[in-house]
Amino acid sequence: MSTLEVRGLRAAVAGTEILRGIDLTVSSGEVHAVMGPNGAGKSTLSAVIMGKPGYEVLAGTVTLDGVDVLALPAWERALAGLHLVMQYPTEVPGVLLDDVLAEALTSRGRSTDGLEQLLVDEAARIGFDERLLHRPLNVDLSGGEKKRNETLQLAVLAPKVAILDELDSGLDIDALRDCSRRVEALSNDGLGVLAITHYSRLLTELRPDRVHVLVKGRIVASGGPELVDVLERDGYAAFGDAPEPVEAAAAAASSLDDLFKI
Repeated sequence: MSTLEVRGLRAAVAGTEILRGIDLTVSSGEVHAVMGPNGAGKSTLSAVIMGKPGYEVLAGTVTLDGVDVLALPAWERALAGLHLVMQYPTEVPGVLLDDVLAEALTSRGRSTDGLEQLLVDEAARIGFDERLLHRPLNVDLSGGEKKRNETLQLAVLAPKVAILDELDSGLDIDALRDCSRRVEALSNDGLGVLAITHYSRLLTELRPDRVHVLVKGRIVASGGPELVDVLERDGYAAFGDAPEPVEAAAAAASSLDDLFKI
């Protein structure tokens, strides 16, 4: 059993406070959905947990199985068992997908025996073209192919907790179904999931145990899956969704596609 705990997390970007006290606990086998309007701080939450440079933690803690995550660089957070599925996956020319995964497994002290077959099996499971397994990472892939690629990497690396930053962004119906069903299956096998999304369509296949509404840097409501129905009916207006201009501007600067750039 693994547990990601976020307690009293406050964080700023360029001197502007975005997260204003976040409390979350995600354990093995649980799916937590974080929903909110643009500028609420959803992607900032992902960036701070994963260690993107440029974010200042003002207060609070993030721990994974008691380990202080905030004290670790991004790559050590990944080795500890955190994994990010990016909203905008980065293209890496000259670096092959299968080589990336082989190196990632080796760095985790895991064998690469049988990796080729595992990649083929996972690709078939989510409708990812097998020919893309030996291509440079995400180069010339469509939006849907990139998200299938991200899902494949998640399944192969088998982390403790996965953060999905808008997995549904840019996906058609078929790709959304394939990717969300695979993540759901992984959660049934013990993966903890923190799924960040604007829309309920992701949650028709990836069934959440808890739903949290994030507005203006704070979780203003938490509940079971029925909370999604409230959002569908009433929208975020019921939770006070009027964005503050400075927050919206800061959120626009929080793209994760350069997460590992220094």
